[in-house]
Amino acid sequence: MSRETVNTICRALKGAEWSDPRGGGHDAWKVGGKMFACIGAQGGGVSVKTPSIADAEALIGMERAVKAPYFHRSWVQVDWDAVPEDELRERIESSYALVFGGLTKKAQRAIAEG
Repeated sequence: MSRETVNTICRALKGAEWSDPRGGGHDAWKVGGKMFACIGAQGGGVSVKTPSIADAEALIGMERAVKAPYFHRSWVQVDWDAVPEDELRERIESSYALVFGGLTKKAQRAIAEG
């Protein structure tokens, strides 16, 4: 898999928006102005939000991810070459759902109505 695979998955999510907030080749994906996935300039993996620090630690313990650099401890970095595409897609969609669920009802409606 590749950066483009991740970007294709993210791009398909309702209301997802791409940005490069730090410049230099980062792919940051947001919904409602809140980040749900980020690829660093060096690539190799995508950082995503998990439901809790315990969930992040479990994924790290199972060697399905590593701690996402520069993010809260509930975020992990998934190596797109180390996991199957369906697992990668599930991690991205789960992160999106967590972030979307944290938006105001008004923001959720606006995104849903497109």
